[in-house]
Amino acid sequence: QVQLVESGGGLVQAGGSLRLSCTAFGGTFRSAAMGWFRQAPGKERQFVATITWNGGNTYYADSVKGRFIISRDNAKNTAYLQMNSLKPEDTAVYFCARSTLTIVTTYAFHYDLWGQGTQVTVSS
Repeated sequence: QVQLVESGGGLVQAGGSLRLSCTAFGGTFRSAAMGWFRQAPGKERQFVATITWNGGNTYYADSVKGRFIISRDNAKNTAYLQMNSLKPEDTAVYFCARSTLTIVTTYAFHYDLWGQGTQVTVSS
């Protein structure tokens, strides 16, 4: 059974950077788009970024556009989220997810497999 495991979260000061990783164990996600979502305390899960199965197309939430970069390495069954110029409002648990589609989608119901999440805390 395929599992997604995120890593790379932590505490960082505003303006700093973090790179999150999401690795698939027990299988691959090479034919699927991948996405990153986040959930802050007391708030709904929010779309962050997505990438097509071959990395040819990406899409970002307006709140992170120009600061975050999503990428993937299918040979390593790993997706990444490079987060730069972090702000306190980026503080959340970040989840990676596998899409049922090959194209980009921002809707959580299009994702059928989720990781356990990794905490990102940005101090001011």
